[in-house]
Amino acid sequence: MKLHQLALGFGLAFGLVAGAAAQTTMRISISVAQNSHQGVAIDTFAKEVEKRTGGRYKVQTFYSGALGGERESIEAVQLGTQELAFSSSGPVPNFVPETKILDVPFLFRDKAHARAVLDGPIGQELLAKFEPKGFKALAWAENGFRHMTNSKRSVNSPDDLKGLKMRTMENPVHIAAYKAFGIITTPMAFPEVFTALQQGTVDGQENPLPVIISAKFDQVQKHLSLTGHVYSPAIFVMNKAAFDKLSAADKQAFIDAAKEGTKANRARVDEDDAKGVADLRGKGMTVIDNVDKAKFAAALTGVNAQFEKDFGKANLDRIRNFK
Repeated sequence: MKLHQLALGFGLAFGLVAGAAAQTTMRISISVAQNSHQGVAIDTFAKEVEKRTGGRYKVQTFYSGALGGERESIEAVQLGTQELAFSSSGPVPNFVPETKILDVPFLFRDKAHARAVLDGPIGQELLAKFEPKGFKALAWAENGFRHMTNSKRSVNSPDDLKGLKMRTMENPVHIAAYKAFGIITTPMAFPEVFTALQQGTVDGQENPLPVIISAKFDQVQKHLSLTGHVYSPAIFVMNKAAFDKLSAADKQAFIDAAKEGTKANRARVDEDDAKGVADLRGKGMTVIDNVDKAKFAAALTGVNAQFEKDFGKANLDRIRNFK
């Protein structure tokens, strides 16, 4: 009997060790704080992956650029030194040039239009473009409509931007457009931005309200203008080799977990957008909320002609007219 119990004990112990060994840990990162629209995206994703795979996969979450800025994280995913990342579209065109089209200013009418495009055939076609580059793009999510902040003056029209030194994302479409506004563009990784604003290395930056709030830019910026000049998607990316090793059921689990992360992410963007202006005014920012967007769009006439050459007018119209 004792021998039998001993054997059973060894068997149970072995089973527990085997079960523990069967759990695979992966990492996902964002460059902003956990308490943000991006934080809720990766927290939801991690929880859903663990639930949908019965605990066989665990996703560790890293915030505030702990594993590097967005470009570094995407590069690490491409190289396979990091399994997953969640990023704004900022640095993505450096890896998947076809995604540049999404960053054209005033391309999307509103969030509903942008979400419909990304969730529909256009967005799915773009997700497929990641695969030859070493990624599995799991789902489009959202950063939000970008607005401008600075420490120098209120911005009511494009003329007010001339000569302002603004941090931009490491994104060629944004840089071309902002130069057309007369901005002195300064590409910079996100983790460096707060310090650069604090020290006056740059006068301003542009980001969606959820980023401005979570990054506490109100502490180092006086003026906010609700220009809504660019819609900024976000994306869940995974190393393609890591994805390809998954079973068919686990592949679907990761994709479905990313879709749940997107739902939570968009809900938080809506919440931040709804309360953001009052919140930032309460913290002392001057907010210009009646910006003449037509003037900003008109200032980009020349650069838009270049975008039509680069991307094809038919491709831009397909997005603009999508319903």
